[in-house]
Amino acid sequence: MTGTGTPASGDPERGTLDKAAGENFPVAPFFLPKAWRTDLMAVYGFARLVDDIGDGDLAPGGADARLLGVEPAVAEDRLLLLDAFEEDLHRVFDSTPRHPLLRRLQPTVRRCALTPEPFLGLIAANRQDQLVSRYETYDDLLAYCELSANPVGRLVLSVTGTSTPERIHLSDAICTALQIVEHLQDVAEDLGNDRIYLPAEDMKRFHVQEADLATASASASVRALVAYEAERARDLLNEGAPLVGSVHGRLKLLLAGFVAGGRAAIKAIAAAEYDVLPGPPKPGKIQLLREVGVTLRGEG
Repeated sequence: MTGTGTPASGDPERGTLDKAAGENFPVAPFFLPKAWRTDLMAVYGFARLVDDIGDGDLAPGGADARLLGVEPAVAEDRLLLLDAFEEDLHRVFDSTPRHPLLRRLQPTVRRCALTPEPFLGLIAANRQDQLVSRYETYDDLLAYCELSANPVGRLVLSVTGTSTPERIHLSDAICTALQIVEHLQDVAEDLGNDRIYLPAEDMKRFHVQEADLATASASASVRALVAYEAERARDLLNEGAPLVGSVHGRLKLLLAGFVAGGRAAIKAIAAAEYDVLPGPPKPGKIQLLREVGVTLRGEG
């Protein structure tokens, strides 16, 4: 998980929410109903803050730690902060939370009848990031994505009142795919944080060593490995794409944007010949719009 910038220390709530502009995908685009935008931004504030805690990207000065009741002397202890954040999350459901972002979330939780489980999943994923830095198998990685990515899609469905078991299944496939794509884009950055999200069994299969990920440009073996994982992500996106056709109106456009963003990112990785080590390959706006059109027409 990676941050998107450092918020202003004077207003941690505003600083965290302002990071939405730097995300890979639109958080609460203008074309959605105002009530949805409000609720999606509240959910985003939670997700962004928990990621910032897990990545050590909180605003300088310790304001968030103080809001959570953590002493400045131990504010660098990410596990301790995550524990305090989880305690404050429970207050969302039974009393009054301390952190303003969680107070912002409380009306959304009540209005949309949200449950603690998806929020606890996101906290668990960040806690896991402090304890696990390598994944032996693809199934191990999928289990991590179940915590780190899938809850976000489930929350979007709940906020928009469109959650069904079938849609949850499709959403999970999309969210896992998007998480894998992000991992592929950020191989070099993650390695700098002593994290590798490429399954060890796949690295062995393609004869890739950890040292091969620390070079300025990817070897043929690394490129083959990235291409293999990108194909897996593409298959997951295609598996989940029917979610777009199962809804209508502005929500359909939002979900198409998510699928299209993943497809465009995979094409950008392919256009870079699967060399992700110099920096994350990013799609251009024209490519993204083209993919949105393809996704809306159900041609992907």
